[in-house]
Amino acid sequence: MSDDEPIRPRLPISGAGARRVAVLLLKSLLRSRVVWIATGVALLAYCGPSACTAYVPPNMVGVKQIYYGGHAGIKNETFGPGLHFVSLGVERIHLFPHDLQLINFSDSSSETSQQFRSAPSIKIQTSDGYNVQLDVSVLYRIKNAYRIFTEAGPGHAFEDRLVIPRADRVLRKTLGELNSEEFYQGPRRIEKAKLAHDLLITELGGFGIQVDGVLVRGYVYDQRYQALIEGRKIKDQTVFLRQAETKAAVEQRLRDTAIAEGKANQEIELARGRAEVQKLNAQADLYRRKKAAEGKLLVELAEAKGTELENTALQGAGSENIVGLKMADVLKGVRVLVLSSESTNPLDLQSTLRKFEVK
Repeated sequence: MSDDEPIRPRLPISGAGARRVAVLLLKSLLRSRVVWIATGVALLAYCGPSACTAYVPPNMVGVKQIYYGGHAGIKNETFGPGLHFVSLGVERIHLFPHDLQLINFSDSSSETSQQFRSAPSIKIQTSDGYNVQLDVSVLYRIKNAYRIFTEAGPGHAFEDRLVIPRADRVLRKTLGELNSEEFYQGPRRIEKAKLAHDLLITELGGFGIQVDGVLVRGYVYDQRYQALIEGRKIKDQTVFLRQAETKAAVEQRLRDTAIAEGKANQEIELARGRAEVQKLNAQADLYRRKKAAEGKLLVELAEAKGTELENTALQGAGSENIVGLKMADVLKGVRVLVLSSESTNPLDLQSTLRKFEVK
């Protein structure tokens, strides 16, 4: 750049300029052999394993199909979870679920699941002409994927071609034999659901499907029968209410009678207890009086005996001396002297005895 050339400011690149630069860069890359080789190697490394192998996820089983060659067709063997070699463009492994499967027959969105297959609810006409709408769940497992593939095709075609139509037909046939009252009561409905389960086991078992359960989860009657049966059940409940009230009144009377009898028995036992206490007290008082009388009699007898012995002693020899001794005991400690008009010596015992005419 010369000193006389003016200095121009650098302007930002425009959109058209950026496109021109990108096109020139792409053309230069496409003309480079190294770029083509690197791109081919990367595509081969990325697509080669996935094109020559097939992955069977857990809880799945695979069936191999050969499109060309002398062995073309569906192979009668199954492939478990893992990577399996396949010929690119010639062979393919079709996947089928191997765990417990569920089909919900219901028109309600709250009764269905995005994880499992859903189908419309089953419409049944009872033997007496009323319509019933059923919510049913069918639980099953795939036991022979090769048999299912040959009968129904790949993917979940077996649900639309085998399980759903047969379940609908069998349930219509078995439960349609009930009348409305039997359907409403329950035991007969459960019996027919068990029969439908057994029939589905027989029909689907030949296609390699094991039926584990048929669950009748809900049922809805048509409006006219619903109104009829509601009125009937209200009457039945009213009758049951009256019966229950009558039974409650009877039980109340029985309870009151039992309480009254209990109180009466209690009073009888209390009176009997009081009589026993009085009897025991009377017996104790009688015993006490008897023993007291016996004791008093013994004392009186002893006193009489003593008196008798004393009288006997007084009448015998030396009785004068005994009397004198008793008189001495009587006069012991007496200080007052009583003198008669006659001259008497109080100390003369013989004279005193003669005075009292004691012999």
